[in-house]
Amino acid sequence: MLLRKTTAEKLNVSKQGQCKENAETALRACLERVPFLKILQIKREARIGEFRADLLVKLSLPADEQELVVEVKSNGQPRIAREAVNQLLRYKMAKPEIYGVFIAPYISQRAAEICSKEGIGYIDLAGNCRLSFKQVYIEQGGKPNPFSERRELRSLYSPKASRVLRVLLSRPDKEWRIKELSKETEVSLGQVSNVKRLLEDREWISTRANGFVLTEPEKLLLEWSENYNYRKNRILEYYSLKSMPEIETDLAKVCAQNEVRYALTGFSGAARLAPAVRYQRVTAFVNEGEMDLATSLDFKPVSSGANVILLVPYDKGVFYGTQVVDGVRIASPIQIYLDLMGFRGRGEEAAKVLLEKVIRPKW
Repeated sequence: MLLRKTTAEKLNVSKQGQCKENAETALRACLERVPFLKILQIKREARIGEFRADLLVKLSLPADEQELVVEVKSNGQPRIAREAVNQLLRYKMAKPEIYGVFIAPYISQRAAEICSKEGIGYIDLAGNCRLSFKQVYIEQGGKPNPFSERRELRSLYSPKASRVLRVLLSRPDKEWRIKELSKETEVSLGQVSNVKRLLEDREWISTRANGFVLTEPEKLLLEWSENYNYRKNRILEYYSLKSMPEIETDLAKVCAQNEVRYALTGFSGAARLAPAVRYQRVTAFVNEGEMDLATSLDFKPVSSGANVILLVPYDKGVFYGTQVVDGVRIASPIQIYLDLMGFRGRGEEAAKVLLEKVIRPKW
């Protein structure tokens, strides 16, 4: 019986075909830098022993010929790179004289290290590469990832996915099962599974007997901070004649009286965790009733010169892990760090202090 391909399967075949075309173009551009080298043939879906390689390339060198076997992937994260390297090593077992090359849209530094350690070359579509065989040596690095805003990053750092990240970063030593994590974060099983897969691709989690555990919390937090902007929240700016401590104490009191969920963040939150942090502006998340709150506290709306910033959350996940310090509720250290990183200069300095003195010691 003839089985027809589904639309998704057809799209996947088309995507793979495009990847191989782009890979071939990148390979040619890299090899053409060597004046004494000539490409004799590039063959797709070439059989090597019991395997079928994406590309098999025959080169002419001054003294002899050289064959390259190429594994093409649509993702260059470490886990994918390791799989590609293992496949290329299988090709070499079948044909020891060939040289293996991994090609992907962008190859991270960690993925490049995996390739180099096993004697495998690599090329990405950003222009980074390293090939070393016989008298040929080509290396270029430092090219930024032109695909960093693609769907993968948007998926990992979306509002719902971020809930999962907050929990993992708050308890990086705990072994989680998907169902348990879904319940803790109020996120679907599918969403948690997707986050787990994306973290696996980066090799930032490890699977153990009782679930999986986050093994690279700092790398995750750094990448998240690069893809986070506190301006995702609705920002309301006010001015108050009172001092910073008075504003915060009154805010806590009025929120408690009116059952308004709130949490200090930014410099306000950091100062209660790392007292060396100095600031002249109160910043707080408020969940609802923010206009009545401002009226009750005699906050005056301003377009500039604000000393009170109320953030209406883009997602309720910002309230995960809040704690009360000196009678005032503050956001989790993870959330405060993310918000501080959005304030260039002093904000980044305060975030580093928070990381060193509060966050990192718990990891």
